[in-house]
Amino acid sequence: MDHITFMVAVVIVTALAFDFTNGFHDTANAMATSIATGALSPRTAVLVSGALNVVGAFLSTEVAKTISGGIVDDTLVTPGMIFAGLVGAILWNLLTWLVGLPSSSSHALFGGLIGAVWVGAGAHGVHFDKVIEKVLIPAVASPLVAGVAALLATYLAYRLTDRARKKSVTKGFRAGQIASASLVSLAHGTNDAQKTMGVITLTLISTGALGHDAGPPLWVIGSAGLAIGLGTYLGGWRIIRTMGKGLTEIQSPQGFAAETASTTVILTSAHLGFALSTTQVASGSILGAGLGRRLAEVRWGVAGRMVIAWMVTLPAAAVVGGVSASVVTNGGNTGAAVVALIGAALAAGIVILSRRNPVDARNVNETHEVTLRTEQPATVGTAA
Repeated sequence: MDHITFMVAVVIVTALAFDFTNGFHDTANAMATSIATGALSPRTAVLVSGALNVVGAFLSTEVAKTISGGIVDDTLVTPGMIFAGLVGAILWNLLTWLVGLPSSSSHALFGGLIGAVWVGAGAHGVHFDKVIEKVLIPAVASPLVAGVAALLATYLAYRLTDRARKKSVTKGFRAGQIASASLVSLAHGTNDAQKTMGVITLTLISTGALGHDAGPPLWVIGSAGLAIGLGTYLGGWRIIRTMGKGLTEIQSPQGFAAETASTTVILTSAHLGFALSTTQVASGSILGAGLGRRLAEVRWGVAGRMVIAWMVTLPAAAVVGGVSASVVTNGGNTGAAVVALIGAALAAGIVILSRRNPVDARNVNETHEVTLRTEQPATVGTAA
């Protein structure tokens, strides 16, 4: 019982740490375009986004139920396996943040859990049919749907305002962006905070503290919302720069269209219990908005590297989660301590490396030098 109590505490702390990294990793999903167009100042943007992420965490629990009772067999899962999976997810989040790639925190979490449970309980501990239905299919469909929606919305926005004064159009859409970016933040809290709720709930179910069909308790909802809100407020400036400046030129009508498309897709998926990647949705929307404006610059090399990162995320996190699970399963509390120390050391090393080329609120809108040094923007001619 002492062992279970210790591991449950470790899992809860680690899950909230993951939630924190999820917050600063995904701030760009809501606020990158608003910051890039000047609709919101960087500090105001992350403050608004952080607060609305907390509110969004209380709106639904369908995604949390998908994780706590969907993709893995909760009768075979142990707290040690969940801890190992979280370590894999956190390290991947930090690594992609370091290089400024907007990869999927959600898929890092799923990959870490799948790898850990597979090693710890066997392949039968993973519900692969649910992984395909609730994770992989939405991963392919959601950025495409969001991209097409943003492309059409951008096309219409420019056609409808074609004869209006550019200054008035910019001012009006910037005001609209404040509302649309706020809705993305709300939707992000509704979708992503639930993933940590699901992990903690799964841990409590696996130890018998909750019934097998239980939803997340109020304290779990509140703590997950606060953790992701705090992470969002601190701002993942590197990824904000990539999504706001690295993918395509963004003007205020495009930003409004991208954010509106993202909100629609994220909220719909949260209602249906699909634990999709808000990063993929937002990236698809931004690319669609770029394609929807005539003569916009779309940097396909950046987009290609992002897609590669998306493809690698789940298996990479699964490998780390599986290795960690092997150590924890064989070593018990000592094994968990070893994994925690190694994970903390690697995390600290990544943070130290980030200090060599800092990105913050002061320089987030500067030219995306790492990307543009080798990338020649491609001009596309869709829309008015």
